[in-house]
Amino acid sequence: MKRVALVTGGSRGIGYGIVKNLAELGFDIAFNGIRSAEFVQDIIENIKKSGVDAIYCQGNIALKEDREKILQQVKDHYKRLHILVNNAGVAPAKRADILTASEQSFDDVLSVNLKGSYFLTQAVANWMIEQKTADGNFSGSIINISSISAIVASVNRGDYCISKAGISMATQLFAVRLGEYDIPVFEVRPGIIETDMTSGVKEKYNRLIENGLCIQKRWGTPDDVGKVVGAIAEGNFPYSTGQVFMVDGGLTIPRL
Repeated sequence: MKRVALVTGGSRGIGYGIVKNLAELGFDIAFNGIRSAEFVQDIIENIKKSGVDAIYCQGNIALKEDREKILQQVKDHYKRLHILVNNAGVAPAKRADILTASEQSFDDVLSVNLKGSYFLTQAVANWMIEQKTADGNFSGSIINISSISAIVASVNRGDYCISKAGISMATQLFAVRLGEYDIPVFEVRPGIIETDMTSGVKEKYNRLIENGLCIQKRWGTPDDVGKVVGAIAEGNFPYSTGQVFMVDGGLTIPRL
């Protein structure tokens, strides 16, 4: 019986890079997004080409009823869950200086990026504990996708930075709480990744990368992140709960 992974925000960008890598490793996939199901049928077919099963769980993780619906779909279809990847996230609709940024933007960003993933993790953690209690051989883990913005200040998108810093603390909190059940929790911290979310600032980052922003002088790709998540999901770091995996081409290494 294959292990099952749930990836939020898994229909595009970094999330899809994660989904593809997990499918290639043999995980059955449940992936989430906010688009209607008819828009992701090609993605389901592509995942199944890896010889695994795939279902789409439509919903907004910021909403309690949607989180419950997503998990119920996984329970009904697979009756098990081994890996949760909290990847779903939004950028502010408009970048704004923190001296003028709106409360609405703050609420919108944190409700998805932090509140949604926090309470989805809570629900999944309790289900994993149930599975572990029923079967001592059960092996599960939780992987949070944050960002270098957790530690690199961008004053024109403070809400986004705060949401990702919160994910970092949530990772540590759940790592501590789930330690007694041997359910590790990890954080993956991507840098400048080429996705639709970064398409609007491509020229800016092309210049910065060319001028040495990253040690490795290229954009990161969703596949770069997916490979790291795959290695974690396979259980290659069993004694590293709470740890951060940087996927930033060396951007955050202090240099003189």
